[in-house]
Amino acid sequence: MADYRQTFTFKNRRTGEDITSSNIIGVLEGKSKKEEIVIVSAHYDHLGMKKDGEGDLIFNGANDDASGVAGVLTLAEYFKSVGNERTIVFVAFTAEEMGLIGSKEFGKGIDASKFVAGINLEMIGKTPSFGPNTAWLTGFERSDFGKIIQKNLVGTGYQLFPDPYKKFNLFFRSDNASLARLGVPSHTFSTTPIDVDKDYHKVSDEAATLNMTVVTQTIKAVAKGTESIINGKDTPTRVVIKE
Repeated sequence: MADYRQTFTFKNRRTGEDITSSNIIGVLEGKSKKEEIVIVSAHYDHLGMKKDGEGDLIFNGANDDASGVAGVLTLAEYFKSVGNERTIVFVAFTAEEMGLIGSKEFGKGIDASKFVAGINLEMIGKTPSFGPNTAWLTGFERSDFGKIIQKNLVGTGYQLFPDPYKKFNLFFRSDNASLARLGVPSHTFSTTPIDVDKDYHKVSDEAATLNMTVVTQTIKAVAKGTESIINGKDTPTRVVIKE
């Protein structure tokens, strides 16, 4: 790859037309364990525009998933300043809403055995059903990734819980799934009470609906919670997918 874009073409399943788009990738090379990779990701696409109607027709996707992209950029800035023993690959994926297409394309070109963990951020802009200073993690029981995060957050006042929305099958509905299918312990952090969120996949998903304190606290908690993984002290167990 000559630049920071992984550009590829795929077919829109609904219309059959060809779409060319790009995953945006950045790398912070590790020091002592640079052959071991942690991926930090979020998707930057959303639903585009409504075809008809009056008023606001633009799906801005502020929570889904500009909040996560802001998290990826902030974590890149943070780990650049504090250092990292393992290599960190930061990715803003395209075409998540069309079927995890960007992350599937990314997965085709990697040696998954080198990826020790996947940190995916999805909809981190609202107060969870568990209350302030909490987040939930998809696929919690599929590796010990979540338990490592919980251990690292002890004493911080921030808590991580298993995904409470099992019926929504969220582990397989975000970009973490594309890596998890390759065995990577890749999970998604979220804060949004998706069962009652009135803005989910609506044009009303705008920046004014976000709680910036929740966004900030969550990014800080992800940084603290994952630091031992990024610095090689903890290695999550691999994910085995049996569907």
